[in-house]
This record gives sequence, structure tokens and C-alpha cells, in this order.
Amino acid sequence: MVKKTRRPIRNNVSHSNKTRITAALLVFVLIGSGIALVFSNSDSDENGNNEFSVVDVATICPGIDKSSPRTIDFLSAPPRCIDVNKKYTAVFDTTEGEISVTLNTSLTPNTTNNFVVLANYGYYDNTLLFRLDPSIGIIQGGSPHTNDWSDPGPGYTIPDEGGLFLPLSNGGVKGPFTYSAGQLIMARSPGLNSSGAQFFFSTGEEVSLLDNQGSYIVFGETDENGLSILKTMMNLYEKDENSPYGGGPIRQILIRSVNIELD
Repeated sequence: MVKKTRRPIRNNVSHSNKTRITAALLVFVLIGSGIALVFSNSDSDENGNNEFSVVDVATICPGIDKSSPRTIDFLSAPPRCIDVNKKYTAVFDTTEGEISVTLNTSLTPNTTNNFVVLANYGYYDNTLLFRLDPSIGIIQGGSPHTNDWSDPGPGYTIPDEGGLFLPLSNGGVKGPFTYSAGQLIMARSPGLNSSGAQFFFSTGEEVSLLDNQGSYIVFGETDENGLSILKTMMNLYEKDENSPYGGGPIRQILIRSVNIELD
């Protein structure tokens, strides 16, 4: 199972006591109202302060220009915000290069919609591709809270789609997908309808070892240039007995941003 730990990115700039007190008061006041507390952007300002904003994310689609406040915690799964008749491309700006992925709005419209909404809320910005596993040819990311597979996720899960999913006696799921290099795929927990935000890229033929499960939803595909960058990333892998994954990249691989282009 591809789990939904590499250490989190650390911000060396300390937050002021005023900011902490303000944040605590906002949380105290807002929890009772059922409103989500969100970061307005992914970076601290020059004084080390994060700004906060309030958004009812249960009913609002984010601005396609990423003008909405950055949000990583949600009340529920998003509404339908995409037009399935249009073409959506996710552009991953990483420290190793730019990866463009064409998203599948026909076979996996709900999964694509979920990813587009999260990306437009800045969910994936300044997060790590924290897990490299050459044994199954995957590079995993999508964990803004912890930058590891223990991340609690966005606060919801989404329905399985793209074919027939069958629960297994061991608590797992058998799905309809097969895997090849260059795909963008949702990670999941055991059980039905358990994907949320974590994803992985497939980098080589080793990923076909996941065919016997088939439950990881494929919702996008990159081009030759993108695949070349992914393979370069995988070449950064080294074994590490202290890593929960058995190894990792020799340097941190950062997703600076994920931007959605619409045709």
C-alpha cells in the first residue's frame, strides 16, 4: 500500500508572540462557528508573521488565478468547480524542474476537480516530494501539514471513480487501474473512498507492481520532458536505514507551486 515520514520543511524565522496569541484567539472564536481558519499565503512576511483569513470552504470555489487565501484545512470535500469539457493542465514548479501534467476530466472528473481546487487554494505550494521509492517507481507528495505520509490531509476524502472498486477481506481494495511511467496518481489509505490530497508520480516500469491492487486512481499524465525530470529526481535517491521509507533524496525536493492552466 502506498501510504498517505521525510522531515518537514522548517522555517527558521520565529513567529512573534502577538501572532501566536491572535491565531489562538481566532481558533477559539471560530471553532464554535464551524468556519475554517486558513493561511492567506504560504510564506511569512519579512517580520516573520503569517496572516490569517476566514473562508467558508464548504461552498466556495477558489479563484482560478490563486487569488483566494491559502487553505490547507477544509470543512468538507469541494463542490464541482471545473468544466469537464475543458482541458486542465497542472504545472508543478519544483527545485528540479517544471513538470506539466494533463489532467483527465473524462474518466476521473471528481478526482481532477479535487486536485484543481486544492491547487488553486495553494494547498501544494512549498511542500516536499518527501518519498522516493525506486522499488515501485514512485515519487510521493501532497502533505502540507507534516511533509510526510502521516499528514492528516485536507479534512475529507473523495469517492473512488474510474471503474469498479471491490473491498477485500484484508481491509484493502481491488481497483481497475494499471500503471506505467509518467502518470499522476492519487495515494490512499486502506478501504474504499479513502483518497484525499496525497499523490504520487510514476517514474518507471516498476510501478506496474501496483497493478495487482489497481486501486490508486490515475488522473493525469506528463510528457517526455516531465518524465525526464521525474527520472532525474529518482536518481537523487540513496538508501538510509534511519529513514522510515528505507531511503530518500540526497537533497530536499521542493514543490514551489502547482498552477492550473485552462485551455
